[in-house]
Amino acid sequence: MAGCPAVFVPGDPARTGRVAFWRPDGSPPPAVDAASAEELTVVVPGDDGIEAVRVPAAVLPVRDALPFLTRARAGGAAHRATRFWGAAAVHALHLVARGLLLPGLSPADHDAWRVGPLGAEDVEAIRRLAAAMPPEAHATPLDGTGPPRLPDPERLLRAFLDAVADTLPRSPAAHLVTGAAAFAAPEPQRLPGLRAWAADVAAGHDAGVRLSLRIEARGLTDTADTADVSFRAVLQMHGVNDPALVADAGEVWAGAFDAAFGSRARMDALLALRRAARAWAPLAPLLSATVPDAVDLAEEEIAELLGDGGRVLAAAGVDVHWPRELVRELTTRAEIGPADDGPGPGRSGSADGPSFLSADALLAFDWWFALGDRRLTREELDRLAEANRPLVRLRDQWVLVDPRELARARARQDRKITPIDALGAALTGSVEVDGGRIEVRPTGWPAALRDRLAAPEAQEPVEQPAALAATLRDYQRRGLTWLARTTALGLGCCLADDMGLGKTITLIALHLHRQSDPESAGPTLVVCPTSLMGNWQREIERFAPGTPVRRFHGARRTLDDLADGGFVLTTYGTMRLDAPRLAGVPWGMVVADEAQHVKNPYSSTARRLRSLGARARVALTGTPVENNLSELWAILDWTTPGLLGRLGTFRRRYADAVEGGQDPAAADRLARLVRPFLLRRRKSDPGIAPELPPKTETDHAVSLTQEQTALYEAVVREAMAEIAGAGSMARRGLIVKLLTGLKQICNHPAQFLKEERPVVAGRSGKLELLDELLDTVLTERAGVLVFTQYVHMARLLERHLAARGVPTQFLHGGTPVAVREAMVRRFQDGEVPVFLLSLKAAGTGLNLTRAEHVVHYDRWWNPAVEAQATDRAYRIGQTRPVQVHRIIAEGTVEDRIAGLLERKRELAEAVLGSGEAALTELTDTELAELVELRGGRG
Repeated sequence: MAGCPAVFVPGDPARTGRVAFWRPDGSPPPAVDAASAEELTVVVPGDDGIEAVRVPAAVLPVRDALPFLTRARAGGAAHRATRFWGAAAVHALHLVARGLLLPGLSPADHDAWRVGPLGAEDVEAIRRLAAAMPPEAHATPLDGTGPPRLPDPERLLRAFLDAVADTLPRSPAAHLVTGAAAFAAPEPQRLPGLRAWAADVAAGHDAGVRLSLRIEARGLTDTADTADVSFRAVLQMHGVNDPALVADAGEVWAGAFDAAFGSRARMDALLALRRAARAWAPLAPLLSATVPDAVDLAEEEIAELLGDGGRVLAAAGVDVHWPRELVRELTTRAEIGPADDGPGPGRSGSADGPSFLSADALLAFDWWFALGDRRLTREELDRLAEANRPLVRLRDQWVLVDPRELARARARQDRKITPIDALGAALTGSVEVDGGRIEVRPTGWPAALRDRLAAPEAQEPVEQPAALAATLRDYQRRGLTWLARTTALGLGCCLADDMGLGKTITLIALHLHRQSDPESAGPTLVVCPTSLMGNWQREIERFAPGTPVRRFHGARRTLDDLADGGFVLTTYGTMRLDAPRLAGVPWGMVVADEAQHVKNPYSSTARRLRSLGARARVALTGTPVENNLSELWAILDWTTPGLLGRLGTFRRRYADAVEGGQDPAAADRLARLVRPFLLRRRKSDPGIAPELPPKTETDHAVSLTQEQTALYEAVVREAMAEIAGAGSMARRGLIVKLLTGLKQICNHPAQFLKEERPVVAGRSGKLELLDELLDTVLTERAGVLVFTQYVHMARLLERHLAARGVPTQFLHGGTPVAVREAMVRRFQDGEVPVFLLSLKAAGTGLNLTRAEHVVHYDRWWNPAVEAQATDRAYRIGQTRPVQVHRIIAEGTVEDRIAGLLERKRELAEAVLGSGEAALTELTDTELAELVELRGGRG
């Protein structure tokens, strides 16, 4: 059937649909078996346009047709219609593999699976595929009435996707997952009793619109009484595929948004409204209204909406938006500690006094209540609670708060707690009261005990210095022991672990350990690439808090008042310029990070580095040998001068023999010589890989270049002035524009300036770090995925890496399906080591398990999107540890957002939920604090 066009014939339920193969000339196609041969009515060109004719066809169920179609999609001999349905079959399989399956009922009330819920990118991909449908692929007439015409491509394609989705889950083991015969049995079952449930599923998951309520308060004035204030809930509609599309339901019913929302918008809205009204009864009048635009709410309904009503609506997918002029957030916190200066840990009130954990030594809660950012007095809390209504006038402000929440808060004021419960609250930072969790700040001895338990001292100081705020893995402890033993002998060494095994934290632990001995104590100088300075500072501040760290970099660099036990960070470039000043410091240790930078012993960098004296020298590198053994000599001759002899002697004695394969014993001799001074562990080594988590995530902080700094500050200055004078709607747009511009500047000035043929190198701290990472990854012969949300940035990276001779390929939203699959095959086969990907286009649906590294060149506001992209490599079939690298421009809005996402505080939760839209609601002061450039300048 290679040359036969294929068409899909829908059925009810979807799994009864069939794929037919026929020939345009009317001759019989080769039938697979007698049961598959039948006549089919198709549309063909005729004397008057098109006409329906009967042709012999080979008709297969979707289940049996899938193998034919998936093989035909790449076959040059296959008809274009068959290749199309082959591409559609592969797309359907990808959707099902991602778990995009929803249960429901067919139009005839049969149990049926369908694809969904579909995001905006999925819908767009289906539309693009439907637009490519050739005429022969939908040549079956719609029905037997009226003139013949071709079915709508997108509707037919969606029916086919549903047919595949309805077919695949019905294996013999499906009932073990579903728990019932429905939606697992291969034979259709009519289930008319589930119509309401199926409508709920449709409204809740894949309707074209979602709903929200905008609460309006009328009559609010400085002198108004609460009895004069009334409330109204206005129904709003939001486009699922376009989050920026929002309109009042009344406007949609008037036809003002037909083009934007589509013809099904009203029906989808009514289905969703029915579901919401079942969840919260006060919305029921909207169902009988001619136009479901708004409903008046009584004060008791407002109180309910502040509590349980709002929660059930949120579960039904309906958000509630309250007037911004009403103070609504009641904050409850507590301080916990002894009621007086009584006994604490390790002491008692008298020789025979009770233990601090005795049951009768009750501690006091000091409750702290606030509305907005204003703390309430006990009298104010009492007055609010006694009013027993949701709307109250307090301190010249209208306050909207749930009366039941106030009653609970009032009842907590005199609560006591036992010491053992206090200890649990101090360690967790919260306590459960009345079914909810309250933030707790310990004071007195509970706070001291919390601090002591949170930072336990290591049992073995050599393996785990007490000041190291981390727990070393077993192989890292072994590395520390090796480093300490070697440097204690006055010998230098090279830690050459694979990227991601934790060389930085091991070195920090070594520094802390050496401070305990006056013979080895002293400041540590770290020489590293510019792109790694920020990362070093963060790692030191994180793992060795309180340890002094300074950057010897920039115009105002100084070595005055240097702390004996601190770190000094500098770059190879600065070290080259200021070697005499650095050589005047009695360093306890000098560290060369990414030591392959001194692999040329005759370079000025290597010569200057050799001039720096220290009690110990340590080289860190993941690639001690990139091209030849002379590079290994250069590193070890710096750490331990003279160990390998002169370079000429080394080459003659070892390098030439080993590299040329002339003397196998030479390799063994060299290994025995360097083994005590070079520790090399790979992720695949026994005892190493089991210690690693399946996925290691690292944030790399980089500094802005001078050009980036100037652009960043200019854009912030101009945008903030414009935002300060803008109205609310224009303000949101200006904030999004500002955030987008700053992210582009952090990526590369050429992206922000929209330069067509720019000079790329030397202008971006991120690009410098990416080059460093790729140098290491390519040396390891590993594969790497580089994600960016901007197509223009990916094009810049593509040209830059091509100029460096690095093979790449770039997948984006416009990449055709067939090309996309070919690119995946090339990467999986190892033909192209660097895969550049648009985050939106490639964040889902790809299997790229050859990648051992994933680089996020820029940060997405929602980490779930990044996680989906990372999972292109970190998924079933991946047998090697995956390392995820997130590059962050230090001191910028990227830095602040990364910190918010890490801490998961209030603003972070908003960002996680709705991305940039949440940031548009910040005040001017909060926004200025978010985007201000702090430090991190190149």
